[in-house]
Amino acid sequence: MKLAASLLAADCACLAREVERVEPAVDLLHLDVMDGHFVPNLTFGPPVANALRKHTSLPFAIHLMIEHPVRYAREFQVSPVDSITFHIEAADPPEEALRAIRDLGCRVGISSRPRTPLAEVFPYLGMVDLVLVMSVEPGFGGQAFLPDAVGRIQALRREIGERAVEIAVDGGIGPGNVRNVVEAGADVVVAGSAIFGTPDPHAAALELWTRAGRTKRS
Repeated sequence: MKLAASLLAADCACLAREVERVEPAVDLLHLDVMDGHFVPNLTFGPPVANALRKHTSLPFAIHLMIEHPVRYAREFQVSPVDSITFHIEAADPPEEALRAIRDLGCRVGISSRPRTPLAEVFPYLGMVDLVLVMSVEPGFGGQAFLPDAVGRIQALRREIGERAVEIAVDGGIGPGNVRNVVEAGADVVVAGSAIFGTPDPHAAALELWTRAGRTKRS
């Protein structure tokens, strides 16, 4: 298991401090990039990602919830980037987005909305490094976990089979359901409010490891 802290739930006025608080307890920083078109919200752009890079060595997991990932993926090439994930429902053809991200030298992820049939991502499993399962409707943090996400994770794990493709899960994950998510087949757990919505984000991240029945690798 890897644990990614979603900065969407962090104090945006003090992002560097927020990152410093959780850095020892997480593996990745998850940045939700929203354009106000693909989803009805606006969040981080390239300037924020570049500014944060000066304050941490943690890899970034960039989640592009935008209409045109081909146009903007290059702007988030702020090493080290673990992965850049785009949505299959975006305006750009998936094959073009895959190539554009792969050309940057980082791992490629694909995602879909909860209501999109999971089978729509299956044709791309041989071309991606991870699939991001959304366990909430994309666009806003702090939402409740959608229970049918567990079934989607299990179905995806069966379809992946022996392929070297990770499953990441994002949305509504906390101490009460993280073990179910991991046992269903998640390799990467993305948590926002469960970490940053607490008085002690570092302790909250460590609790997620404990509740998942896993130990953070140094």
